[in-house]
Amino acid sequence: MPTVIQFKCPNCGADMAFDSSSGMLRCASCGRTDNIEKMAGGKTSPGGEVTYDMDEEDESAAREAFDHDYEDASHEDEPASHNTYHEDEAVQYHCNNCGAVIITDTQTTATTCSFCGAGVVLGDRLAGSLAPTKVIPFTIGKNQAQEAFVKWCRKGLLTPKDFMTADRIKSITGLYVPFWLYDINGRGEAEAICTRVRTYTRGDWIYTETKYYAVYRKVDLNYERVPCDASKKMEDGLMDKLEPYEYSNLKDFNIPYLAGYLAEKYDYDNTQLLPRVKNRVATYVDSYLRSTISGYASVSYQRKDIHLRQKRADYTLLPVWMVCYDYKKAEHNFVMNGQTGKIVGKPPLSFAKIAAWFSGISAGVFLLLRIFTFFYGGGLG
Repeated sequence: MPTVIQFKCPNCGADMAFDSSSGMLRCASCGRTDNIEKMAGGKTSPGGEVTYDMDEEDESAAREAFDHDYEDASHEDEPASHNTYHEDEAVQYHCNNCGAVIITDTQTTATTCSFCGAGVVLGDRLAGSLAPTKVIPFTIGKNQAQEAFVKWCRKGLLTPKDFMTADRIKSITGLYVPFWLYDINGRGEAEAICTRVRTYTRGDWIYTETKYYAVYRKVDLNYERVPCDASKKMEDGLMDKLEPYEYSNLKDFNIPYLAGYLAEKYDYDNTQLLPRVKNRVATYVDSYLRSTISGYASVSYQRKDIHLRQKRADYTLLPVWMVCYDYKKAEHNFVMNGQTGKIVGKPPLSFAKIAAWFSGISAGVFLLLRIFTFFYGGGLG
């Protein structure tokens, strides 16, 4: 049965949501906070509603230690640490607060009720057949994100003066975007003919000496947590530019982190995105392999082989602020890394400022030419 998870404050009964500043579940009504990592597991009531005990005791279970052994000779990709999600039909949900029907697309895993504003998590889309392995919680709150966005836009030298008006921000939404974090082993092998050239003089003769070397290189490299977004809705180029994320704050997934935010499940599984990630890592391996052959006048590769293998793939939710900005009857969308505050997007340009900028450059060049003519052309005449 469709499950809606809402976190109620044990003190006053109000809705609790994840607080980015403290990293805890917080009640906005009475101020109570609960450590998410110390919360007991969920329990299902006879009516189908999922509740959580705000337990102060540490959980005894811990995830298995990460395997860093890359010394095996296999070239086969390892399977991802997850189960495949098979449910693809939309389901209607009801808010536990007001009873309103919550309608979402099939990818939504956390949202807010349009009637009472309560944050809800769609539990059946996060449990059983598929749950994320890891999550990086938001560390930047909504007000901080808005202030940072305004400050960022003001730095645009060619941005229209009236672009930054507070009431132009149409919406700012905290969204957990589905990513796959890959561990990739890259092995490179190269054979090349290299030369060193020496020129010297003896008497009236100039000699050029060329020595040839047969060079062999072999590298074994490991790239950990290479991110790749798995959502159709998110533009790959924008998501790539939001990197890097700081993985020191990477946590085991726990549903309360989603409370008060939107979240989606992935559109593409790890096998569908693996070719894209391998292409990316192949350039890293190739660049490193080339860097090991240095100090030669020329390098002619006779053979170069690169083998890539997936060691691990974790389904992970990463925090992103989506900013929709309304300017001159057109929408401009920007994205912000919800952990580091890095902003990506293209603000509108002021043609008046561009014209003034080019005019200033032209005037400066003309002045420099006049000065040059005065000093090196015999004065102004």
